[in-house]
Amino acid sequence: MLGPWMNSAALLLGGGLGGMLGGAIPKRVRDALPLSCGLISAGIGVIMLNKVHTIPALSLAMLSGAFIGELLALERGLEWLIGWLQSRARRVLGSGGDGQESHSQVFVLKFVTILVLFCASGMGIFGSMHEGMTGDATILLTKSVLDLFTALVFAADLGVAVALIALPQILIQSLLFFSAHLLTPLVTPVMQADFSACGGLIMLATGLRICGIKIFPIVNMLPALLLIMPVSALWLHLFG
Repeated sequence: MLGPWMNSAALLLGGGLGGMLGGAIPKRVRDALPLSCGLISAGIGVIMLNKVHTIPALSLAMLSGAFIGELLALERGLEWLIGWLQSRARRVLGSGGDGQESHSQVFVLKFVTILVLFCASGMGIFGSMHEGMTGDATILLTKSVLDLFTALVFAADLGVAVALIALPQILIQSLLFFSAHLLTPLVTPVMQADFSACGGLIMLATGLRICGIKIFPIVNMLPALLLIMPVSALWLHLFG
């Protein structure tokens, strides 16, 4: 299980360094590098999207997944949870005030974005499953390089709390890795290609969100990753 460990180690290293060196990194660098990271995320998403085999199935899965995510208000719930945790932390630390509340709201928006980027990106999910089924860690190793610099940049702004995302990340990736062999007999190359494309589309939206071009509700799109493979298989069965 090389990929999940390397990915989380890169996140820990980048988050730790960014938290310690935050004050030493010029603001212009901190403002500019996220744009490059967002562009890279969008570029990787385009590459993965290019693997699509069944465009109607991808469209159906994305729309159905987004519909479910919006009905369940997944992103709003996650924002509320992080906001509640921040409120509890401020209460324990004895901090408060209107200025602090405004800063907390900005923190929540940024933290939700990077939490999705690190833990629930199409590249991370697909890479974990791909390594579990084939033993090839290339996808997650590539993501590790990206996450190292991304974590450094975000930690310079948000602090060492970014490094803590490594814990849920390795738990999610390990679960996907070890359960992947159960899916191997059921997954066809077409299903895997459409799954990769679905993850790529979400990564593209994530990149645009990081760049500030459009604030897509990324978390609300994630149910599509659960739907794409069965929808792809059903579409291929019905329409060939």
